[in-house]
Order: sequence, then structure tokens, then C-alpha cells
Amino acid sequence: MKVVFAGTPEFAAQALAAIIAAGFNVPLVLTQPDRPSGRGMKLTPSAVKQIALQHSIPVAQPISLRLNGKYPDQAEEARARLVAAQADVMVVAAYGLILPEDALNLPKHGCINIHASLLPRWRGAAPIHRAIEAGDAQTGITLMQMDAGLDTGDMLAVETMPILPTHTTALLHDELAQIGARMVVNYLQQLQAGQAPKPVPQPTDGITYAEKISKAESKIDWHQSAEVLARKIRALNPAPVCVSEWQQQPLKIWAAQALLTPHASAVGTILAINQSGVHVACGQGVLCITEMQKAGGKRGLATQVADSLKMSAHSQFATH
Repeated sequence: MKVVFAGTPEFAAQALAAIIAAGFNVPLVLTQPDRPSGRGMKLTPSAVKQIALQHSIPVAQPISLRLNGKYPDQAEEARARLVAAQADVMVVAAYGLILPEDALNLPKHGCINIHASLLPRWRGAAPIHRAIEAGDAQTGITLMQMDAGLDTGDMLAVETMPILPTHTTALLHDELAQIGARMVVNYLQQLQAGQAPKPVPQPTDGITYAEKISKAESKIDWHQSAEVLARKIRALNPAPVCVSEWQQQPLKIWAAQALLTPHASAVGTILAINQSGVHVACGQGVLCITEMQKAGGKRGLATQVADSLKMSAHSQFATH
């Protein structure tokens, strides 16, 4: 069975590697164009492209797949390559480009998407971040038969997992990537054997959208509750990372815990600095920061960073 693959980041790369390891014929891989990365801003291939090149699989990197869009020549070339691949099915995971309907209909069995949420909750670009930020008790992977809508297609398989208080987006991403890779291989094997499960329409209630994370969201508002801020810090780790200012010095806040301790101090006030971390007054409760990073410094224990800055109790984080 011929499986065309479309994806870009590490989440997708794990699925591609698993499909190759399972012995499926992958005649073509679609991925985003190489992007500048690192301190030298050198053009770097995506994680998916790197896997494809390791296995000598042809790669296409169109800017767009829309034949009537801004880049019709690239779209036409990519379409020609898709037609030539004669795929039985296309697997799509965090590709980053919209697949037009004509592309969705090219493979014999259409396009299968690996989506990192329990659809219809958290359709869209950032389902892992938004699930943690919202305080969801669980998440999972939905395999979906793609249609022209935004993550609206029928469900082919679903697997759930709990979201733990220790889960950051980085950790949850890695666990979900492994689940997604295993699920898609299992589904492709069922499809090849003619035993694929019947698609199930998504529920019409409980629909939410996971908007793309913006850098502007990283700024901490100490008027929010400690619980909300702790979830936000986990959600924005590893990127873009929550930030706040102390005495006009920007600090990245990598990890923190919410304490229900009552206080009567102004929000943003440092209540204490001890072995457990830097305790900051919030709109409700206290946030205990455990890992921080100052500008030009390395990520480290909050107490060590505070000591290097000569940070003291009763001083204030910026609240504007």
C-alpha cells in the first residue's frame, strides 16, 4: 500500500518514522520549506524532511497547494507529484498548510489526519497548549478522515490519556506523538487488510477551537489566579515561555506551582524566597516559581537566579 505523508515538526516525524518502520511504501513526503534556525539562522530542514532524506524518500516543499492561490506554479508542481505518486492514502500530521479539496480527494482512501486532541474539542492549531491552559483532565489522539472543514472530518479512532499536573506542552507533546504514531500504523494495517473501522461523525456539541499561540500571550498578568498562571506556564513551555519583569529585567518563567495560601499583598509582590522557590502574590493564591531564566543567562532553579539578581522579598514584579 502506497502512503504519501504530509507533516513538518517532530510530532509528525515520529509518525513518519513509524510508518516507514512498519514496511509501508512511502513514495512522497510533503513538508514545509526549510526555515532559518539557531543562532546562525541557517536554513534547517524540518524534522519530517530529515527522516525522509535518511530513507531516500522524495520530498516536496511547496509554499502553497492552492492552484488558485499566490503560488500557482508551486501548487501545480506539487499536485503533479501527488498524482504521480498514485497513493492509496495520505497521512497528514501537523503539516502547516491547508490541503485544498482536490488534493484531499486524490488518494484512493483520502487523507487521514493525526490530531492531538479529543475532537471536537480543540480543533485547530494548538490543541496541546490549549488543553493544558484550560485545565482539561484528559486529552488524546483522534485519527480523522479529512474533509474541507477545519478538523471537522469523521473520526476513525480515538485514544485518551490523562493530563497530569506535571505535564508541560513539551512532555505531553512527546507522549501524544508516540500514541499518534502507534495509532496510525495500526489503522493503516487495518486498512490494508480491508478491516478498517467505519468512520464515526464527530459530536455536534462540545466544539472548541485551539487558536494559534501568539508571543503576546507569554506576558504574565499577576492579577490572574495562581492556578491559572501555573497552567499557562506549563502550556507555554517550551515556547514561547511565560515572561515577567522584575526591576525592568525580563525573566522567563519556566516552571511554577500554585499555592492556595491566602495573602493581603499587592499582586506581583514577592512574599518569600526560600528552598521551594520564589513566592509571588497573585489575584488569588500564591505562585511558587521553581525555574527561571534571566536575560543572557541559563535556565535554572528560581532561587539561584533570584540570588544572582539579589532579588529580595517585598520587591515587586511588574504588573503593567
